[in-house]
Amino acid sequence: MKRALKWLLALAGVFVVLLGAIAFALHLWIGTADFRARVAQEASAALGVPVELGGLSVTVWPLPGVAVDHVEVKSNPPLSFERIEARPVWSALLSRKLEISTLFVRNAVLPQDAIAAVAAAFRKAHPEDKAEAQAAKQTSSGGSMLPDRIVLEKITWIDMKGQPNAVDATARIDADGLPAQADITVTQGRWDGVKLKLERKDNQWTIDGHIGGGTIAGKFTSNKSDKGEPLLDGDFETAGVEVSTFTAPSHTLTGRLDAHTELHANLRDLSAVADTSQSQTKFTVHNAVIHGIDLAEAVKTIGMNRGGETHLDTLAGQLVTHGRVAELNNLVASSGALSANGNVTMDAEKRLNGSVNVNLAQQVAGTALGVPLVVGGTLDAPTVTLSRGALIGAAIGTAIAPGIGTGVGAKLGEKLKGLFGK
Repeated sequence: MKRALKWLLALAGVFVVLLGAIAFALHLWIGTADFRARVAQEASAALGVPVELGGLSVTVWPLPGVAVDHVEVKSNPPLSFERIEARPVWSALLSRKLEISTLFVRNAVLPQDAIAAVAAAFRKAHPEDKAEAQAAKQTSSGGSMLPDRIVLEKITWIDMKGQPNAVDATARIDADGLPAQADITVTQGRWDGVKLKLERKDNQWTIDGHIGGGTIAGKFTSNKSDKGEPLLDGDFETAGVEVSTFTAPSHTLTGRLDAHTELHANLRDLSAVADTSQSQTKFTVHNAVIHGIDLAEAVKTIGMNRGGETHLDTLAGQLVTHGRVAELNNLVASSGALSANGNVTMDAEKRLNGSVNVNLAQQVAGTALGVPLVVGGTLDAPTVTLSRGALIGAAIGTAIAPGIGTGVGAKLGEKLKGLFGK
């Protein structure tokens, strides 16, 4: 028994030495400048954008694999990766098939506009017919470059406004390349603290998230359009979320958000999803505060007041988005003797355009007042003013009867605005 154990230990030692020798030889070969240049050339041809590699190496611990350090995709701006490590399925290698078990990506910086540029270059380098032929060839060979598992550590995504968010994530990938399960945590940036969990069943994913002190829960379903394009439909509930979480760094509106959202997106071009997706949301904000505008004072001063804030018991309405453009419809707000309703649009640059009818009860203004205000400015610095017709009416009302006549005149002027031009 002891003799057999000694033989086993000796064989194990020989195996370790051979493995180390192979790893060392591979390291020497892969680490050469010629091999690195060949890999960079292949990667550049695949992406349609020049790729620069800092170094290649073979790893043995904790598991054998191949690592690439200091990768830079020469888009404008560039994409950068401190380390990309792939661990193969060794049983598949014995059958002469290349399959990746786990893909690790560490310390990457991914600007949104760079992702869009690389996606466009990739489509140009790989027309649809060639891509389909390559996919068919890959399937017939029995191998797959899709990893079974992806681990992301400190992946910093920079949005179109230059705001960074660092993410840690793990995901299991199904054979069709879509995630079967994913756990995502934002560790830095405007979405810091957000946690999301995805679980797949057939063509449907459930989402369970924690954000802004509240929760988001619902489902997403993937379908195909009549043209065969991939579609994504979502239906989810938001409960108790601090509304300024979605508008940060702006805090014009604060309060707790409850909402029901329906989302529709075409995934044919992932880099353009933010510009093509559509959504409809019915919402209520509890204990809402509008910062930067005092609607009561705006009514009393016929829109000349600036600054302040408005506390609301209730704020409800419907939000409709078309890409980066948002429309707030059927807005209804109330607080004590103040009530308001209206519609406001926000474009991709956060510029506001719309109108709000604000009414004050007699105990606040000395008489019942209702004044139509034009909403302008930006989300960070909103403004309310009178329209031309309402402003002329207010001037007439003030001349006839200061105080009560001002508000009445403003409302009358708005109704008769056609008499005063556009």
